[in-house]
Parts: sequence; C-alpha cells; structure tokens
Amino acid sequence: MELHFDQELTRLKEMLLRMAAMAEQSVADSLRALVERNEELARKVDADDAQLDRAEMDIDRVGIELIALRQPKASDLRLIIVAMKIASELERIGDQAVSIAHRAMELAKEPPLKPLVDIPHMAVLVQRMTHDALDAFVYAKPDLARSVIARDHEADQLHEQVRRELTSFMVEDPHTITRALNLMTVARKLERIGDHATNLAEDIVYLYEARDIRHQNEENPPHA
Repeated sequence: MELHFDQELTRLKEMLLRMAAMAEQSVADSLRALVERNEELARKVDADDAQLDRAEMDIDRVGIELIALRQPKASDLRLIIVAMKIASELERIGDQAVSIAHRAMELAKEPPLKPLVDIPHMAVLVQRMTHDALDAFVYAKPDLARSVIARDHEADQLHEQVRRELTSFMVEDPHTITRALNLMTVARKLERIGDHATNLAEDIVYLYEARDIRHQNEENPPHA
C-alpha cells in the first residue's frame, strides 16, 4: 500500500512538472511574439491555454483523491496541498502569457513605438524567478525559493520604470496612447508573473520547512 501511494505521489509531481514546462513555454512564446511581432505565435499561445486549464483540473482531481482515499501523513499532505497551489499559480501564469500574446497581436498591427529594452529585461527576470522557484520545488531547495522572493522588488521597480517612461510618451504625443497602453499592460502582466513566482516560492518554503512565510513583511502588498 505504501509503495502504491509513493507511486501516486510521484505521478502527481510528474503531472505538475509537465504543467510547469507548458507554463514556462507559454510565457517565452508570448514574449517572443511581442519582440518578433509574430501574430501566428501569439495566436498559438492563446490556443494552448486550454491545455494548462485541463492540467490544473487534473492535478486538483488527483490531489483531492489522494487526500480522501489515502489520509496522508503531515509531510505528504503538505506536498499534495502545495502541488495543487502550484498548479493554480501556473494556470494564472499561463493567463498572463495569454494577455501578453493578445497585446502582441495588437502591437503588431502598428509601427513600433520604441525599441524594447526594459520589457525584455523584465521578462528575463520574471522568467528566471519562475524557473528558480520550480527548481527549488524539484531539488528541495528552500533557500533558492527565498532568493526568488527577494527578487520580487526588482520586478516591481522595473514595472514602475516602464510605466513612467510610457506615460511620458503619451503626454508628449497623444498618437502613441494606444501603443503605450498596450506596452503598459505587458509590463503589468510581467509584474504579475513575478508575483506568481513569489507565491510559488512561498509555498515551496512551506513545503520543505513547514513554515508559512506569507505576509511577513506588512509593507509589501499581497501578491496577485
């Protein structure tokens, strides 16, 4: 019975890692669609989102079955609960990627507003945060998860920098408003991905240390 339960937990982890790979690919493709002005790739990101939705539901179903039927001990119960929470965050990351893809399609119809510098920089940062959070899960590295949390402030600063610059464009030339607002949305969605990566990291610290570190810094707002 114990061996069978371990196999079921391994299957749950494998499902989660497949979902993580899909979410990371969606983000990468949405940014590539933006930078390369590739509407076909942006549409693919939109179409692929249904797979992430199904993956989240499958993980939830397996997790609930394991809790109901196996009555897992504390450490295994934490793993199941955290796996379900990670799946929810990954689904939301996929939603942010879809939104970026939609903005990429809109922006591809007009001349570029400006060379993209800060947005790709921000994208690299939040993609690395997400990847490191998932590595922390796979390799049981809560310290790596904590490093992800520490980087969230940098993502917030970049978001604010992009917002200020694009606001200046709109003030100086009203013809840029639509494009600037679309780029602002992209930056906001990237900032949200950073928030989701931070949430992942907090869940992973809880998994491996049995400590809930959410809301420890009251100066920071709750993550989206």
